[in-house]
Amino acid sequence: MNYPRKIGAVGRENYLQKKVVRHELIKYDVEKDEPVRDANGYCIKVPKGEVGLLICKITELTPFFGYAGGKTQTEKKKLRDVFKKGDVYFNSGDLLMIDRENFIYFHDRVGDTFRWKGENVATTEVADIVGLVDFVEEVNVYGVPVPGHEGRIGMASIKMKENYEFNGKKLFQHISEYLPSYSRPRFLRIQDTIEITGTFKHRKVTLMEEGFNPSVIKDTLYFMDDAEKTYVPMTEDIYNAIIDKTLKL
Repeated sequence: MNYPRKIGAVGRENYLQKKVVRHELIKYDVEKDEPVRDANGYCIKVPKGEVGLLICKITELTPFFGYAGGKTQTEKKKLRDVFKKGDVYFNSGDLLMIDRENFIYFHDRVGDTFRWKGENVATTEVADIVGLVDFVEEVNVYGVPVPGHEGRIGMASIKMKENYEFNGKKLFQHISEYLPSYSRPRFLRIQDTIEITGTFKHRKVTLMEEGFNPSVIKDTLYFMDDAEKTYVPMTEDIYNAIIDKTLKL
């Protein structure tokens, strides 16, 4: 619980809580989508101030009963041989950070974070910034692959507020002010509705697979043009220049 009401924190870790519910933050490889293990095959705890995957030890006091009729799903949520042979931990799927005062901050969900230009990009942080623009009602941020480039580049699906018009220059200025260059969405997709899962999470997989090809996607697309300092309509010429690497990202 965030009883001191620290802005941005989702809670605060304390000694008693950790004794009752054994939990740790461990290093996580967002590219491979799996925990990082050392030479002995065990997971690695992260120090204070670093982002890690939240895991909780499964014990008689803190059991994990699994999903009804979903044995495969249940097993996917279990991490085995985490710090020693035979131990079992619950994989929360949440990437968190604990600061030196033990305040806990949510970073992202595993599978949502992606890497671009050697940096980790948290989709929730980007979405929070984009969502502050007056004409944006809802935003879904994800990474899309670009042929010939490592990692995934940022893209955002946006639902517009009713009676508002898209303003590429305003969005460009806002994003440039609050986000580092590697995490700025280079592509935008305007949608009438943003699909969610049964647990109210944004659907991203299909959007990631569809990418940013204007000849394939019927929705309106925009490209972040650094030279013009605005978002411009995505054209096949721009797309081809990106694929041919004549346009630098």
